[in-house]
Amino acid sequence: MNIILKKSDTFGALASMLCLIHCIATPFIFIVHTCSLGGCSTTPTWWQSIDYLFLVISLIAIYHSTKNTSSRFIKPFFWGFWILLLMVIVNEKLSWISIPAYSIYIPAIALIILHVYNLKYCQCKNDKCCVKNE
Repeated sequence: MNIILKKSDTFGALASMLCLIHCIATPFIFIVHTCSLGGCSTTPTWWQSIDYLFLVISLIAIYHSTKNTSSRFIKPFFWGFWILLLMVIVNEKLSWISIPAYSIYIPAIALIILHVYNLKYCQCKNDKCCVKNE
């Protein structure tokens, strides 16, 4: 847990990248797997729950990144794209509205970019520079 607190942007970028790989690989893995078994079945529950695991991990990383950033403008982008990711994943599970499957890539890629940008340009050198939560 200590690494999440000290390296939240690195951890968040890694988690977002793994989430993106998970989203890209899922259709290919299950097409090959189900077709090799001679029939198509639904996605296993354990695989679907990985989406929620990535959401929780990214929530923790974003929380700590926004606590320690030196940039005020990056906070709403972090939270906005996380909420968008949450809405896309929940919509995918519940099918509220019809949106393209690739729409999940937009918030995932945006979170990767934000974490890398924050890591490179918005790190506090001391406690006085950090923008405190109001």
